[in-house]
Amino acid sequence: MKVSGRKTGSALSHAPDNWYAVDWRRVERNVRGMQIRIAKATREGDWRKVKALQRMLTRTLSAKLYAVRRVTQNQGARTAGVDRELWDSPERRWEAIGRLERRGYKPLPLRRVFIPKANGKERPLGIPTMRDRAMQALYLLALEPVTESTSDQNSYGFRLNRSTADAMSQIFVVMSHRVSAQWVMEADIKGCFDHINHDWLENHVPMDREILRKWLKAGLIYKGQLQATEAGTPQGGIISPTLANVTLNGLERELIAHLGAKFGIAKAKKLKVHVVRYADDFVITGDSREMLENDVRPWVEAFLAVRGLQLSEAKTRITHIGHGFDFLGWNFRKYSGKLLIKPSRKNVQTFYRKVAETISGNKAATQEGLILLLNPMLRGWAQYHSPVVAKQVYSRMEHLIFQRLWRWSKRRHPNKSADWVRKKYFHTVGERHWVFGAPVVAKDGSKWLLEMYRMSGTPIRRHKKVKGDFNPFDPQWEEYSEQLRQERMWVSTRYRKQWATLYMSQGGLCAHCGCALTDETGWHDHHLEYRMDGGTDALFNRVLLHPHCHQQVHAARLVVTKPALS
Repeated sequence: MKVSGRKTGSALSHAPDNWYAVDWRRVERNVRGMQIRIAKATREGDWRKVKALQRMLTRTLSAKLYAVRRVTQNQGARTAGVDRELWDSPERRWEAIGRLERRGYKPLPLRRVFIPKANGKERPLGIPTMRDRAMQALYLLALEPVTESTSDQNSYGFRLNRSTADAMSQIFVVMSHRVSAQWVMEADIKGCFDHINHDWLENHVPMDREILRKWLKAGLIYKGQLQATEAGTPQGGIISPTLANVTLNGLERELIAHLGAKFGIAKAKKLKVHVVRYADDFVITGDSREMLENDVRPWVEAFLAVRGLQLSEAKTRITHIGHGFDFLGWNFRKYSGKLLIKPSRKNVQTFYRKVAETISGNKAATQEGLILLLNPMLRGWAQYHSPVVAKQVYSRMEHLIFQRLWRWSKRRHPNKSADWVRKKYFHTVGERHWVFGAPVVAKDGSKWLLEMYRMSGTPIRRHKKVKGDFNPFDPQWEEYSEQLRQERMWVSTRYRKQWATLYMSQGGLCAHCGCALTDETGWHDHHLEYRMDGGTDALFNRVLLHPHCHQQVHAARLVVTKPALS
């Protein structure tokens, strides 16, 4: 097959002729290099160059390969759009590359589905076709370097290397001190994704305007009928979260500038106004209720109105930190002047209900099968809350789940005694009693106990917030990016094993200076080929260096050689 396109082959020196022949390291390096150039032009304010580089990137073979791989490897790869087409074979994926052309492109309508929300209502999703998803992924590659370079510092939703834990940590930073702001405006945007003004998006999103207009006006099909889309960007599209972020960018920056112009810079700082946003949820702090009501809220409403959005009257409120507020599944409240962050009551109840339904819905499952269903849920929820004050909640949740499991166990053997049921389903492991576990026989004949995940054993670790001006597309941040990755992956046992392998392969010595790596000296995980340039996380591309050696290597752009693995 011939991959069409006037310049599609220019990004790869040796263009592959099938899906299996693709050199993915070269693909990622080519895409990353173009994204770095786009981000640099954005920081310099050269918008003509940005547009030219974006156009160039979306026409390269590397970007099209990257886009097709993304949409065929994510969770939605098995969900078809209105054309019922899936790219479930290497041949189809390779054929799809030639269809990612701007000329003659016309997106098909979205397939409308509804998924349940925690409050009992339903959230509408629009499912694009595979081709439309790939086109969105392709143009997102060119848009993301621009949005990352122009976003508000304290915007954390749907951005690289940012998470809910970063938003939580920022709130702690601005509200934990004795002299911090005492009032918070909890803001909720009414149907954010469904009401964004299309004209505003077309005029302000830095991407191909014609392509964007086609996506926004594609329409949707529900119960066999075509419905027009006059506003909003549908939840379900790959590019939709970024479009929503672009819509709300400037909320923090422009609000601070507005207050500075109105009250003066010195007085504006004393107002203690800080904005922390995650996607379309945000909170704004202030030193008084009156200031938030009379100055901040009207400005926010005007800011949103231009974009076709409005605040929800029922869910937007101004609260004193002494009474507490909920944000992203956590409750923030000061007790006798000390800020404590705990899992919110609503989040705990929702999670327990989910676990209880899983247990009651699997009455006939084996104990091993039930544990395999529960463990990912328990581990994920416990690790989400591991940066906050959650030990008491973990213990309470384990007690409630134990009661459910005890009823589940007794129901299976109504004619057996409680002691018999206990011995069959619960075990003693070390000093721990009543451990819900199933004996398992491995393929080699060895026996071991499959235990239910123990939430109370999850260590509580304070989350280190990402720096506000960190840009993953700026080579100057490469060293910080590596350190950030190392710190956040250290909690994973898998990565501890990888660092142990690197340590042993280097004989416990720094790959740059040859001196010993110890707990006192510390170490950094260095990529031989920078991740900014498309380098992978594979062991062959990584070495351990002293922190000061790491700084020296980056500052002087020194070449480090990889010791041979023993």
